[in-house]
Amino acid sequence: MAVAAGRLAASFSSSAVLCAIPSTTPNFRITRQPPLFVAPNLPTPRQSLYLSNIDDQQGTRYQIPNLLFYRSDSSKKKSEEDPVKVVKEALEKLLVHYFPFAGRLRDADNGKLTVDCTGEGVLFVEAEADISLEDFGDLYPPIPRGDDFINNVPGSEDITDSPILLIQVTRLRCGGFVLGLRFNHCMSDGVGIAQFLNALGEMARGVPPVWNREILRPREKPTVEFPHHEYDQPTPDEYKQLTAHQDEMIIKSFFFGLREIEALKRQVEGSKCTTFEAVSACLWQSRTKVLNLPSHQDLRLLFALNARSRFQPPLPAGYYGNAISFACAEAKAGDLIHQQLSFVVNLINKAKRRIDEKYLRSAIDLMEVKGRTHFAIRGSYIITDVSKVEYAKSDFGWGKAVYGGFASGVALGVSNFSVPLMKDFQGIVVPVCLPSVAMGKFEEIVSSTIK
Repeated sequence: MAVAAGRLAASFSSSAVLCAIPSTTPNFRITRQPPLFVAPNLPTPRQSLYLSNIDDQQGTRYQIPNLLFYRSDSSKKKSEEDPVKVVKEALEKLLVHYFPFAGRLRDADNGKLTVDCTGEGVLFVEAEADISLEDFGDLYPPIPRGDDFINNVPGSEDITDSPILLIQVTRLRCGGFVLGLRFNHCMSDGVGIAQFLNALGEMARGVPPVWNREILRPREKPTVEFPHHEYDQPTPDEYKQLTAHQDEMIIKSFFFGLREIEALKRQVEGSKCTTFEAVSACLWQSRTKVLNLPSHQDLRLLFALNARSRFQPPLPAGYYGNAISFACAEAKAGDLIHQQLSFVVNLINKAKRRIDEKYLRSAIDLMEVKGRTHFAIRGSYIITDVSKVEYAKSDFGWGKAVYGGFASGVALGVSNFSVPLMKDFQGIVVPVCLPSVAMGKFEEIVSSTIK
């Protein structure tokens, strides 16, 4: 059954269809050592590297925090027991291959950014917490006290002239550990950073990293061939309205089990649909119904697609830059409220099919012509599916992570799909941010849609 997310198992009842998972915060102390820089352990090229327009667009100029939780391993020898030492030594070796991460982003002409490969290194923090992994219970975003596992060192959070990566390794009382990672989104998307983490964990060089951002340079004569409503910008007055009353918002995480996902898919007439399409359609439609929007208001659902295979030829294996495209489904609020779920699913599917080589090149050229434009905010609901991004595969010798994903929750108008760590349950967790007065109604509507 679908559950709005806290400790999950206790939330289920035979009559509930959707239940918010209640959130509990464990009590523990954490001790950190002073931060230090970890640099490549061999000489690396000193050069300036190009970032594509997809890399340095306004919508990627922020830091993304991720957490990976690992169980203890009783079979490990004494010399292998310290995850801080293991991760730090692996990082020194890996940065030889991923040397751009050891540099700094710099401002360049025409609003561009470049990577200055200085070899200065990434920020590294050693920490210890008096808590066991089991004390966290089920793991899903937002992770309780997740910020404690990523030390945002003062002065390190700027997009330019700051470390590109920050890693904190926190030993747990049980012998497990938490790896906290904060990365500059201009350098990599989710797939790219998962590739880095997996290489860091295994030091397996089967697929060498590939920079090659020049592949995504704008064309010699930039040509915007399509309307790109995913980059429409609000007026100053509209932006003020969109950001008002933020203090009245609450976040709840909702669990969709396999049975609820299938119930949504059965409502789609005439064709099969994916889990992403079915759940996104349900969320977008339900959210619209509780926000009391005018029926004539134009709304958008924006979602990031991994575009690596949509280029011709596809981007090379090992490419760890940003290769995402924002697909954009559009509808009037009235249509979203009154139409069947199939209508909304078809809008999402149509938006996905629109993204091909020509559309992607047109978007790159748009940012060349109009500058580093931000993705659309006005009337937008933004969903990111990280359920298939394999953060948790990273193995440092303690096995795969029991949880790998976002550390924090979401903001108004933004949600993400994650695979939770929950005993005896399979499905996805979606954090949702809404005005407090609308959240209860939202749960009721999603529940009735699933029925």
